[in-house]
Amino acid sequence: MVLGIPDFWIWSVFILCFLSTLLCVVYGLINWNKGADKEPTQMEEHKDWEEKQEKIIEEEGL
Repeated sequence: MVLGIPDFWIWSVFILCFLSTLLCVVYGLINWNKGADKEPTQMEEHKDWEEKQEKIIEEEGL
């Protein structure tokens, strides 16, 4: 009996939940700022798209 849990399967589920939480935290820490280097180009593309959309709206008189 470990921590008052007599059944092996319940104990194994408890351990797997703890390990999956630990894995998620480690994954989050490793990938914390991935993709941040692409943000300036994405903002520039969004600005260009907004300008094109405004131009189309003005041309069609919507």
